[in-house]
Order: sequence, then C-alpha cells, then structure tokens
Amino acid sequence: MAFEAKSEAGYTIVSMDETRLDASISEPFRLYLFDQIDSGSDQMIIDLASVRFMDSSGLGVLVAALKKMAGQGALKLAAPQPAVEDLFNLTSMDKLFTITPTVAKAIEG
Repeated sequence: MAFEAKSEAGYTIVSMDETRLDASISEPFRLYLFDQIDSGSDQMIIDLASVRFMDSSGLGVLVAALKKMAGQGALKLAAPQPAVEDLFNLTSMDKLFTITPTVAKAIEG
C-alpha cells in the first residue's frame, strides 16, 4: 500500500498506488488521511486516477475523512475512473463531494 501526499497551490494532494479502494486497504488509507488532517491539511484533493474499483468500505473512508474535517476546509475528489464515478452517482455521494475530472481542475476551483 503506497500513499503519497504532496503540496500544490495550497492543497494537500493525496494519491495512491492502488487499483482498488476496498476493505483490504480502507483502514490504512483512513489512518493516512486522518494523519494528514491532524497534521493541518484542511484543503485536500484525493487523486483517484489509479483506482479502478471502490466498494462501500472505500466510500466510507472518504465520508469519514469529510466528517473529520467537520466543515473546516475542503475535501475534493479528482480523476475518478468510470466504475468509481458510477458508484458516486449510484449512491448520490456525488452531491456530497466535489468531484472533478483532473487534479488541475480541482485546484482551479
């Protein structure tokens, strides 16, 4: 499980070297995101470009991170693959999250 965070234009951009965001990595990813938030990252973009599959546990991690931020700052999702984007649409989570086609678009606003 490889997660990476970098700073760009005032955002913490979190990416992962995983094709699946499911029960097998959801807890380590949750801890990683919470650590970023606890370290002061209040403007975050999660780059989902490599994620081809996400289940409810992966979705739960993203919701938990959004809740942990408690309205202080922003959490955006970038570059979801078609199956992942379908999950957000199907569960109506596309109304909860700001989802952009690229990281660059997320930075632009």
